[in-house]
Amino acid sequence: MKVTTEKKKPFIDMTAMSDVTVLLLTFFMLTSTFLQKEPTTVITPASVSEEKVPEQNLITLLVTKDSQIFMSIAGDRDSTYSSDKMREEVLKNVVAEYNKKQPNDKKIQLTNADIATFGSTHMFGLPLAQLSAWCKLPAEKRDALLDPVKNPKAGIPIDMGKDVENRNEFQQWMLALYNTSNPNLAKAVKNGKGIAIKADAATPYSVVQVVMDNLQTLKMNKFTLMTALKTEED
Repeated sequence: MKVTTEKKKPFIDMTAMSDVTVLLLTFFMLTSTFLQKEPTTVITPASVSEEKVPEQNLITLLVTKDSQIFMSIAGDRDSTYSSDKMREEVLKNVVAEYNKKQPNDKKIQLTNADIATFGSTHMFGLPLAQLSAWCKLPAEKRDALLDPVKNPKAGIPIDMGKDVENRNEFQQWMLALYNTSNPNLAKAVKNGKGIAIKADAATPYSVVQVVMDNLQTLKMNKFTLMTALKTEED
């Protein structure tokens, strides 16, 4: 007599695999750094340098191919000197200095809500005279004014910057950044790791030279030029 065995469908317990998947997903969510929105896309020139710019205590100067300059501020992971708080402090510093040389009807008036709005902005670039009105706009209109395509006049005003008595607006921002209460940012600026110039590959060198001359006028002689890693095709 032939003995037959009952056929059973195979069963694989996926509980452990599901647990591992959730743990991995949680890990990547907590450790990932999301790209911040910038006013325009900048394609940096290629180089063989593999040194990475820091993610904290960094001032990034974005220079577009149309010679417009934007600025971003990254503070510490520590809540005391977080990016939002650093932006708010820098804003107060630059407005205070700007108002010293302005008549009463030209002084910048900011509310706490305006300051908070600026603190949450990753990258900024407009003349200071437009700052108060910009802070009061809805988010989509603020973004439109920072878009170089939609607003050709966007960007922080800058010139050759040799007049130490009358600082241009770019220099006013940089001094306000340097004079924050964050000692780690000041240290990073001094050792050359606190300022990064991110210029488009199509940006004329003369424009980048003006930015560097302005920094050197302020005795900020060390900075980083951001590039993309060169490939075999390059």
